Amino acid sequence: QVQLVESGGGLVQTGDSLRLSCVVSGRTFSSYHMGWFRQAPGKQREMVAAISSGGGTNYANSVKGRFTISRDNAKNTVYLQMNSLKPEDTAVYYCAAKYYILNFYSGPYEYWGQGTQVTVSS
Repeated sequence: QVQLVESGGGLVQTGDSLRLSCVVSGRTFSSYHMGWFRQAPGKQREMVAAISSGGGTNYANSVKGRFTISRDNAKNTVYLQMNSLKPEDTAVYYCAAKYYILNFYSGPYEYWGQGTQVTVSS
């Protein structure tokens, strides 16, 4: 079993930055594709950014150029650096993992964290 614990959320103002962290335990972290998702009130959960087991990345158009996903396999941690935050970035952010043999660009994730709230005030 894989456990994921997010941290780093909070209340910030428009234009501020935040870095989310997700620590993974239970299995070999480097064997997993990792993703960050978010869900705003009344909206469906959406993929924000993903990083493959090999380090390739994929971003939602809405965050390209502002958010950066990275991973530290030695620390079993995936990060989401969020810059130039906007009110529309307000959501609960979730970390997710899926085994590397699964398709990186499509298909569901297997394991999820509990989420961390990010609120951006205008």
